[in-house]
Amino acid sequence: MHPETRFANYFKSAFTVDSVIFGFDEGALKILLIRRSEEPFDDYWALPGYFVRQDEDLDEAAQRTLRETTGLENVYLEQVHTFGSPGRHEFGRVITVAYYSLVKIADFTPRADGLSRDVKWHDLDAVSGLAFDHDEIVRTATEKLKRSIRTRPVGFELLPPEFTLTDLQHLYEAIWETRLEKRNFRKKILSMKLLVDLERMQEGVAHRPARLYRFDEDRYHELTREGFNFELREGKSR
Repeated sequence: MHPETRFANYFKSAFTVDSVIFGFDEGALKILLIRRSEEPFDDYWALPGYFVRQDEDLDEAAQRTLRETTGLENVYLEQVHTFGSPGRHEFGRVITVAYYSLVKIADFTPRADGLSRDVKWHDLDAVSGLAFDHDEIVRTATEKLKRSIRTRPVGFELLPPEFTLTDLQHLYEAIWETRLEKRNFRKKILSMKLLVDLERMQEGVAHRPARLYRFDEDRYHELTREGFNFELREGKSR
């Protein structure tokens, strides 16, 4: 049997990439979704993504489809998981590689492009009924995010360059879906010496102004090379 004939059935699968883009705004964790403009699941909310071309690798496809559906460019994407249930797409066998990213919402202005009729930030806790198996993909990416912020300072990617300790605590509470004990959280985060005190206070706020900080990324990489272990736990408030 000729090799092309022998392996013919293995080359009948299609590949897609889907991106879970997390943002944080007004104390809530958000996710960027598009409203689809074609069947199947026409007019459903879904993750940004599309088919991988024959001449591109997965990372290139993820960046391209994100740009073509939301207008976002140069977004750092990290692979999360591969989803390959035989019945996940009604047109045939489609395997998707899911990516996730953390972005500062204020840094991006998403727009609907050729493959989507609308694009919008949604509260993560209100997301359901997405196209295909995208609800499962979102859950998987969210669990990865919850695990990642315990051992890596990835949460800072969701905050503006200058933030308060309350902003930081609210971010961790939103991701972990729990309340944290204020004193313990601040003691732990300050003991890592990864925050730079800007020696300035908030301005134009209705409440008592709080001190501003920024994340010292250079210091973090320096400490990591020396064996530093970033670790935060979900210690609940009493």
